[in-house]
Amino acid sequence: MNWTVIEESIPLFGQGLWLTLKLSFFGIMGAAIIGLLCSFIQYFQIPFLRKLSAAYVELSRNTPLLIQLFFIYYGLPEIGIKIPAQVCGVIGIMFLGGGYMAEGFLGGLHGVPRSQVESGLAIGLNQFQLARYIIFPQGLTLSVPAFAANIIFLIKETSIFTVLAIPELTNTALDLIGMYYHTNEYLLLLVLAYAVILIPLSILLTWLEKKVRYGTFGN
Repeated sequence: MNWTVIEESIPLFGQGLWLTLKLSFFGIMGAAIIGLLCSFIQYFQIPFLRKLSAAYVELSRNTPLLIQLFFIYYGLPEIGIKIPAQVCGVIGIMFLGGGYMAEGFLGGLHGVPRSQVESGLAIGLNQFQLARYIIFPQGLTLSVPAFAANIIFLIKETSIFTVLAIPELTNTALDLIGMYYHTNEYLLLLVLAYAVILIPLSILLTWLEKKVRYGTFGN
């Protein structure tokens, strides 16, 4: 193990780590918004949109991210739509993650006791008020475990961005290995970089899940 090589490579891995975090953030935020919209459409069974939402969820969850990225980056230019590699990566995470987020949020919404929904209807709440005051707050709380798991999953999926030559962590490691052949050193840095992202995030999300689940926020 050449520690000099490791020390010299830390700045490059730092850049890759920052890019991974940035793309993950925008992709996950977009996926969460898509997931929320799809879950509400399916929960309230909005005509026509419900079928489109269900078709999207099935397509996104049952096709690999690699194929989705190839279609966006290499397929769309055939019809005149050219998108930068990093934007393609974010769109890919949004498309894939939106389907998983939708299922997670929908499970949380269905977890709200039917008696509470009926009570809301009994006191005259309309569909918007029902969603805002009863279904959404409780359903979102119940979906936190699935949401947390999807965040970790989608961050790890950014490693596939290497096929688009985006200089995130995995691509940085592979490029350096190809140029200098210090495989062990670069793979060690790659593992440590992902650990720096995922371990603290996992601890934070586990804490958040417990706080939300037991209603001890602020204690």
